[in-house]
Amino acid sequence: MENIISIYDLEPFLRLFVAAFLGWIIGLERETLGKNAGTRTFALVCLGAALFAIADGGSPQLVAVGIGFLGAGLIMFKDGHTDGLTTAASLWTSAALGVVVGQGYYGLGIFSALLVLMILFLLRMVHPDQWRGKK
Repeated sequence: MENIISIYDLEPFLRLFVAAFLGWIIGLERETLGKNAGTRTFALVCLGAALFAIADGGSPQLVAVGIGFLGAGLIMFKDGHTDGLTTAASLWTSAALGVVVGQGYYGLGIFSALLVLMILFLLRMVHPDQWRGKK
């Protein structure tokens, strides 16, 4: 009997790669602004969420609990304003994105990543003083 690897055997690896790549892209936007969480953090969170989705059959509960701790660590109150909320929210959304891609919904994952990038880029242009910490 011949051992042939089909595309279906490689599917979980593709899901992990796509999730890590999409997380990396979102992290790139945060890193260019000098935020605490950047490309590696976002790629790892998205990858880890996808891995949980694959291994656990798609249940996002573990991801939701775990990402709450990471997000809380990013949020700080200093100089009279809260800092890190957008990065924490982006990381939370990236975890959800990883679950979606881990479940095999590539189109939904890519579309969601584009929406995240659109929100981060375009809304920063609409409210430029907000991301600089000015009121």
